[in-house]
Amino acid sequence: DMTLEQRNLSSMLEAAVVAARLAGQRAMEEINYIKISVKNATELVTQADARCQKIIIDRIKENYPDHGFIAEEGDEGKLFKQPPRGTEPLWWVIDPIDGTNNFAHRMLLFTVSIAVMYEGEPIVGVIFEPATDSMFTAVKDREAQLNGRRIAASEAVIDQFASVGLESHFDDGAPGWARELMQRTRFRNLGYTALQIADVAKGSMVATIANTPKLWDIAAGVVINQAAGSVVTDWQGGKIFPVDLGTYDGHKYQVVVANKKVHPEVIALLGH
Repeated sequence: DMTLEQRNLSSMLEAAVVAARLAGQRAMEEINYIKISVKNATELVTQADARCQKIIIDRIKENYPDHGFIAEEGDEGKLFKQPPRGTEPLWWVIDPIDGTNNFAHRMLLFTVSIAVMYEGEPIVGVIFEPATDSMFTAVKDREAQLNGRRIAASEAVIDQFASVGLESHFDDGAPGWARELMQRTRFRNLGYTALQIADVAKGSMVATIANTPKLWDIAAGVVINQAAGSVVTDWQGGKIFPVDLGTYDGHKYQVVVANKKVHPEVIALLGH
């Protein structure tokens, strides 16, 4: 398959790394001059989100003018979407600042997340945390890396020393499964889904359970975790991908990312 030759994947990864670093540096410069507004009555957004997104897209278009783009910040609170112009079904899926709420409050807990998707599957993933200069990278069927060193999911179990990533979006209070995990583990909610997913890939967390992420929150983290040997499914244990990017309109997914030992236990908990 011409499209997916390793050198093409490597050059796409390189473009994503450069774009993520540029956007992350810009976000770090802007964090002291934040102007906050509210998007769709539910989410904060800053002027930096759109600026960082433009940096990423402009940079990638220099190399790949015909590829498609899906990104978080479009007009009037909608997503940004530009279908591929060429024959290859390649899309860049971008979250310029994941953890906008943290960023808006000048907390340094945010990342830039960039993925490439082919035929509805993520094949290249980059998650960059500018505050710690942490660059997570992976391409399909190769190893996952953090700053150029191989990372792998842990083999730890759920116990009182294990970290499990949770989200804070529970409309009716924390459900039973979440309360059980809160009692049995050092649960974490860092406010940026992409990094909590990346933390499973490097063995820092045994699992992350996300109940409201959109495609750009998870796409890069999925590639990185698949390469690191983690399991990625929906809450029923089923496949999330392929997804139809042509019709994707920003709907939310329910995602479990976990090491191989813990994944069945998490799925069982969610099913109760």
